[in-house]
Formats: sequence, C-alpha cells, structure tokens
Amino acid sequence: MKRAIGLAAIAAMTASAALAETVAPTNVTLADGVIEVSLTGQPGDPVEGRKVFANRKQGNCLACHINSDLSEEIFHGEVGPPIDGVADRWSAGELRAIVTNSKMVFEGTIMPAFYIDSGYERPLEDFAGKSILSAQQVEDVVAYLMTLKEE
Repeated sequence: MKRAIGLAAIAAMTASAALAETVAPTNVTLADGVIEVSLTGQPGDPVEGRKVFANRKQGNCLACHINSDLSEEIFHGEVGPPIDGVADRWSAGELRAIVTNSKMVFEGTIMPAFYIDSGYERPLEDFAGKSILSAQQVEDVVAYLMTLKEE
C-alpha cells in the first residue's frame, strides 16, 4: 500500500513537472488574440512583474505607458494607452498575448514583442536569438497588470 501511494506521489510530481515546462517563443499559441495557458505552467509574481514593468533595461513599459501605481518613477510616456485599470479592460490571456507579441494582437502597433526570439528587424548581434523578456518575466508582468483595477 505504501509503495502504491509512493508511486502515485512520484507520478503526480512528474506530471506537475511536465506541466511546468516553459513554452519556447516559437511554440506559443495565440488564438483570437488570447494566450490562455501560462508560458511557464506557474503563476506569475506581481511584485516581480512590477519591477520588470518599471525597469528601463527590461520591460521599459514606462517609456510608453502612464501608470499611476508607479508614480514614484519619472518620465512616463504617453505613446501607449494608460495602464491604470488595465485588468478591468483585458483578461490575463489577452494581456499575456499583448505582452508576448502585441504585433499579433494590434495591427500597426509600435509596441515591441517581448517574447519572440526571431523575426526582429535589424536585431543587435548580442540579442539575436533571444527574447526581451523570459517566459517567467512575461508571467510576472501579466500578474502585476492583473492587479491594476479601477479604484
């Protein structure tokens, strides 16, 4: 009996590990402007997502978006729509699609595709074959954006 329970536990852990595999940028599936499934199989961390959102060398989201939650940061851009209340306008799957590759969601957008590793126009050699954000960072940013509801 103990052996059967132990084998069941091992099988469950193996299944969990398989579900937690990161989806490679080339294997991301977008359907009707939505990426429903987490890129990592794990929930994002909104605290880390806030850091990525504000980081000028990672997401650099503030270069284009006003975000009242980050009022302590300077130089919010006005090119993109304000981020305030974004969780009331978009689902997590829609936000995941936008952050992953906004060009597949919005025709003519200048927003970068943060989770692709090829197809860039004139990539710097150091960045060829690499995405701007990791799959976990995308999930973290999505988790953070889902905290931004209208007051």
